[in-house]
Amino acid sequence: MRVFNTLTGRKEDFQPRGEVVTMYVCGITAYDESHIGHAMAYIVFDMIKRYLEFKGYEVKHVQNVTDVDDKIIERANRLGIPPLELAGKYVDRYFANMDALNIRRADVYPKATEEIPKVIEIVQGLVAKGYAYESEGSVYFRVRNSPDYGKLSRRNLSDMISQASPYEEKKEYPLDFALWKASKPGEPFWESPWGRGRPGWHMECSAMVLKHLGDSIDIHGGGQDLIFPHHENEIAQSEGFTGQVPFARYWLHNGLMQLDKQKMSKSIGNLVSVQDALNRFSSDAIRLFILGSHYRNPLTYSEQALEASERGAERLRWALTHQAGARENVGTLSAEPLAQRFVEAMDDDFNTAQAIAVLFELAKEINRGAEQGVNVTEAQHTLLKLAGILGLTLKEKTQLAPDTGAFISLLVSTREDLRQDQEWQLADKIRRGLADLGVSLEDTPQGPRWKYRR
Repeated sequence: MRVFNTLTGRKEDFQPRGEVVTMYVCGITAYDESHIGHAMAYIVFDMIKRYLEFKGYEVKHVQNVTDVDDKIIERANRLGIPPLELAGKYVDRYFANMDALNIRRADVYPKATEEIPKVIEIVQGLVAKGYAYESEGSVYFRVRNSPDYGKLSRRNLSDMISQASPYEEKKEYPLDFALWKASKPGEPFWESPWGRGRPGWHMECSAMVLKHLGDSIDIHGGGQDLIFPHHENEIAQSEGFTGQVPFARYWLHNGLMQLDKQKMSKSIGNLVSVQDALNRFSSDAIRLFILGSHYRNPLTYSEQALEASERGAERLRWALTHQAGARENVGTLSAEPLAQRFVEAMDDDFNTAQAIAVLFELAKEINRGAEQGVNVTEAQHTLLKLAGILGLTLKEKTQLAPDTGAFISLLVSTREDLRQDQEWQLADKIRRGLADLGVSLEDTPQGPRWKYRR
């Protein structure tokens, strides 16, 4: 089995330290709805975890939750609610969305606000070793004291300085980054040897890795947009504190979801929420869309592509519906050759695009064999097992009971009456409630139309 390691820039044999693979994946900053770009990352690493377990490894998986951050504080202040209340709301929605996508949960989801003692311990250690310094209540990392800084992103200091943000006088060097941030009036804070403050974004991940997985781990994952500066800074501060090299044995980064030729991003505002996607498409369709491309490649969001993936999911489901009765002397369909090709594809840096092509070939063989009276039961079990490695359920989409459909139609009609009366707030409340139930609404010149897409 070979994986592409961002640190070395090449495919390498996968050789973890032991039978338990330690894996850390960067999680959400909980200030807004999760979008389909987030889903891309978590589906990818869910697939990787599932395949490692298929190969016989036990995986200890940790994924952080950033619940205190500049963006969280800014949004909370604008809404007039406590930052932790805002973060808690979006953390709950995140889990609901990931469960709906059949993404299995990590073993631990540490929150930044729960790791303050470990953060302070690491920052104190870096100060004591000369890797960090205090300035005006904040603590910064000295990148010039880390001779291989830039090794993950393959950048040198002069190039990085030319692209750096405006120089802050309280820093010794433009590229130095915050390990501990002095609090501003009205912000959440924790007491520290340097005064009231909170963890830097990069530092929270190092603290979580070292506390929950150890000084050196097997896999560190995240999107390609995190390579610099986030993961670069994690390496510098973690290896500086522990003296253990490498901090992570394999760095795996997924490509980014694009919309209108730009990276899908909350800050830009060009995004499709996970809930919106689930309102229209099944989890199998979304996973086929994302895993139908190699995980390191960029992917452009397209409803047409998702509709095609939905049809593909139906084709796979159809192959499981044939009765297994065999005719005399016709034989049994063996899935072993195709199963081996599936494994070969996945062993080559998790090549899900080729693995999915194998699934469709197996489905075709099952359909052909069933028409000829061949016993396809074993092959169907193999198809379901291999699909499960990719997180596909191949379950029929949920159908609404007639009474439920009538009730939804009544709600849609009530919403339309409210719109006619310009009761926009109540009308929007009904629409949001229907969306939470998996009902998507489309307002047309002929009146509202609704679809149930769970």
